[in-house]
Amino acid sequence: MVKRDATDPANTGRPGASKYARILVHVFQTHFSAGDRAVAFSREEFAAAAQELGIALPKNLGDVIYSFRYRRPIPEEIAAAAPDGTVWNIIGRGDARYEFQAVVDQPLDPNRHRRAVKIPDSTPGLITQHALGSEQALLAKVRYNRLIDVFTGIVCHSLQNHLRTKVPGLGQIETDELYLGVDRSGSQYVIPVEAKGGSDKLSVVQTNQDLALAKHRFPELECRLVGAQFADQDIYLFLFAEGSEPGRVELVAEGRYRLVAPEEITESDLASYRNATP
Repeated sequence: MVKRDATDPANTGRPGASKYARILVHVFQTHFSAGDRAVAFSREEFAAAAQELGIALPKNLGDVIYSFRYRRPIPEEIAAAAPDGTVWNIIGRGDARYEFQAVVDQPLDPNRHRRAVKIPDSTPGLITQHALGSEQALLAKVRYNRLIDVFTGIVCHSLQNHLRTKVPGLGQIETDELYLGVDRSGSQYVIPVEAKGGSDKLSVVQTNQDLALAKHRFPELECRLVGAQFADQDIYLFLFAEGSEPGRVELVAEGRYRLVAPEEITESDLASYRNATP
């Protein structure tokens, strides 16, 4: 769960806002001109920004960027400056160098008309009882019920969650969970998974970063990219593949799964699954 500054419930860059937001807004406004679709800056500028704003410099400068790339919404002053139909994405441009990049907003809304496939819930009760947050709970349910295997048709194993690593040209990125898998022909796969719970929505922006990670760290493996979303008490999974534009992903499949007690799966459910098109 994101910890918000008590004086800054909206994470804006106005007076009274969090230090992180005020510093980032100051740096952005120093470089931005109307109509810009890319705004470059460096982490070293945070010290001068803090001094001009008269606030204490954060101990961990890297966390300023990390917060707005992965945890917090972009401050309103920055978001409002994005060209029509776009949102700002902060991407790495090498060590301690970054860029606000205007990208087409592509939030993924689950298809609520899709039939839910019932899966016997194998989540340990202790895990369900003490899950720390919606995203962590989602990742745990996906893992214990082997939903990545079910969805992709690949035997998968979780290698690491919340993996932070550096990718050339992007800098540091984080992937929610990384799976490795093998299929019946012996082909091996790397499967980065992005998860969103609550009101958060998946975006292809993070999935594009996962693709870059897979290419850099596991160039010999086939890449499958998966997004997971809690909605309507169900788990929606999205499968992406690299599109016609290198380094950019496209949605290729979606599934909806409902974790239930075994006795809730009826004979008619099983018959419908047998007759379903793969």
